[in-house]
Amino acid sequence: MGFDDGVYQRLLRERIIFLGSVVEDANSNAIAAQMLLLAAEDPEKDIYLYINSPGGSVSAGLAIYDTMQFIQNDVATVAMGLAASMGQFLLCAGAPGKRYALPHARIMMHQPSGGIGGTASDIKIQAEQMLYTK
Repeated sequence: MGFDDGVYQRLLRERIIFLGSVVEDANSNAIAAQMLLLAAEDPEKDIYLYINSPGGSVSAGLAIYDTMQFIQNDVATVAMGLAASMGQFLLCAGAPGKRYALPHARIMMHQPSGGIGGTASDIKIQAEQMLYTK
């Protein structure tokens, strides 16, 4: 998790989840599990996701996104520092009217990008997947 797991546990008791690094499978799974835990504890109370992330893995980020959409709770999102790429996507996935940016936060959005290679049929499939994910 980070510098002091006790701090993150204390935040979790206040229904605050912190994404403070690159989005990857390990922290994505932890964040999804924390959301499911908070939803099970009280399906009515809001959950707060604070984001300071340069982005990262699309599949890991979509796991967080899907969890946000799956649970009954509203997830309020707060940008602090930098919310770029997948970090920005998750910020925008917050509940309507509950998406915030602190005064000095920076938000960066871009079109999907990536490298593809292989046979012609592989390239076609990868291009279709990129357009679908977009």
